[in-house]
Amino acid sequence: MSFPWIYAALAFGFAVFSVAIAVNGNNLDISSKLKGDQRTWGSLLGQYAAVKAVGLLGRRQRRKLDLDTVKVKEAQEETLLKRLRKNADTCYGRQYNFSSIKDSEAFRALHPITTYEHYRELIQRIAAGEQKVIIAERPLILAMTSGTSGPSAMLLSTKATNAEFFLQGVAVCLDVMREAFPETDSLQRTAKLFYTPTFRQSEAGIPIGPNSSTPASSRHMLNLYTTPAPAFEVPSEKDTLYLHLLFALKDPTVGTLESNFASTVFYAFAALQERWQELVEDVHSGTISSSLSLEPKVRTSLEALMKPDPQRAAQLQSHFQGGFSGIAKRLWPHLHLVLAVDSGSNQIYGEMLREHYCKGVPFYSPFYAATEGLIGVNLWPQESRRRYLLCPRSMFCEFLPESSLEEETPRTLLMEQVKQGESYELVITNASGLYRYRMGDVVKVVGFYNQCPMVEFQYRRGQMLSVRGEKVSEALFLGALKKAVDQWPGAQLVDYSCAESGILGDSMGGSDPHYQVFVELKGVRNLTEEQRHKLDVCLQQDSAVYRSFRIKGSIGPMRVQLVADGAFRELRKRMMEHSMTSPNTFKMQRVLRRKEFVDFLLGKTVS
Repeated sequence: MSFPWIYAALAFGFAVFSVAIAVNGNNLDISSKLKGDQRTWGSLLGQYAAVKAVGLLGRRQRRKLDLDTVKVKEAQEETLLKRLRKNADTCYGRQYNFSSIKDSEAFRALHPITTYEHYRELIQRIAAGEQKVIIAERPLILAMTSGTSGPSAMLLSTKATNAEFFLQGVAVCLDVMREAFPETDSLQRTAKLFYTPTFRQSEAGIPIGPNSSTPASSRHMLNLYTTPAPAFEVPSEKDTLYLHLLFALKDPTVGTLESNFASTVFYAFAALQERWQELVEDVHSGTISSSLSLEPKVRTSLEALMKPDPQRAAQLQSHFQGGFSGIAKRLWPHLHLVLAVDSGSNQIYGEMLREHYCKGVPFYSPFYAATEGLIGVNLWPQESRRRYLLCPRSMFCEFLPESSLEEETPRTLLMEQVKQGESYELVITNASGLYRYRMGDVVKVVGFYNQCPMVEFQYRRGQMLSVRGEKVSEALFLGALKKAVDQWPGAQLVDYSCAESGILGDSMGGSDPHYQVFVELKGVRNLTEEQRHKLDVCLQQDSAVYRSFRIKGSIGPMRVQLVADGAFRELRKRMMEHSMTSPNTFKMQRVLRRKEFVDFLLGKTVS
């Protein structure tokens, strides 16, 4: 991938930094917060240049985004026609006569609304080596979706989709971040929680796996992170996490904690709470625990970066012995931000982090994105409600009104036609061969930035609870669950999933269809029947449709199961073993569709 603007900005950054050194000589004080951080001038120079480069790029891209929101219809039309022209000479483009399409109305008249089944065979042909099937270029990878609401799907990932994500997403959000949290515009490093994904090869040699690239693939960016390059080569999630934690703990000047999702940050702190003594010993002795299964070459490279630090180890031990409430700010006094998506299925992890491990640290949920590409950016990082501005030049977007989701031939609306307060399923045309594709994401339009819609994610269609056609969404159920947990003395929600009773088959017995609910809690060891009933009551209060079915007796009472501590961490591991997702892209399924996962949680039930 080539970004000429980045290289120009990097050159500018190096020039500015060189001038600063010339003017200030040895007295240059980059930041008092770097005291004790044993870093080379080369490392600081590289980070300075990267920060300045992306800063310049971000400001430029932010201005372009602002201009596009003023003329959103024109930006959308140009984006669509650019896609169609580029792929007009493919088998697919000729089939749908892309070369004849002059505007979005003609496109919508000629091309049907699609789902994944429309593309399955076409993508298999690409995997086998056939060229110019759907897109003009060879895909970089065959990207597997996370499979949150069904089986994983194989999509195409191209240079264009990656470039869009960086330019319209990463660069813009970093500009927003620096404006909202100016302390992050420093030479403090980031503790980035990332796990190198595993890939297999298609028949034609195209990599198949999750759509994420390792930070080590960009040497210009490595100076930004506490974790050294060799650690990103470790295949084990458990061992990589240990190394992330170890090198972050060594650096008292960490400024940002970063991951794709808040769940990854939460699991990292849970592991830290379990293994802090081992980590402190490694910091003290300047070693890397023998419990890690590392390749000899990787271990040698990493141990060369370790030096005994008894003083830092003593500080860490004192912090850990003081408890884990607010531990992040005590370990890293200059921590300014947690950068991770904490909306949708990650909402509960963000809330737990803010209430416990990361008290007093701001959070920024920067993107609304998926394997299909970048959808929106959050320009309002300090607001508690996560809303995202749709990116007019990333995807051509259409909107299916929530009331017509079940219609056979529903009519879509365009960006300039949607209404504030209404909910819609997104239908997208992207840069990598999806045309009028139903994503399954339902969003609510919560306002407009100039002419461009701002949305809040609501739910995935495949994650709806429905045993009688009542359709209870993830957002609706979570609201009722949180309300109920607040009425369970001492209880704190850690995680949850649901299942429809029909998945249990004969083991369900003769009872009416109902919801099977699994909750992991802190602060309680069992649930009374009255507490279990409270959740059913709360959902009835929030859903008139569910309440009507309960009153009629056609839906039975919920069965609420309390599972053992750590049950959902084990479930997460099992789910990843059964899919092509990685820790970077994993999302917990709130409605379980595989009986083996339901049986697993039934086996973990303690009350």
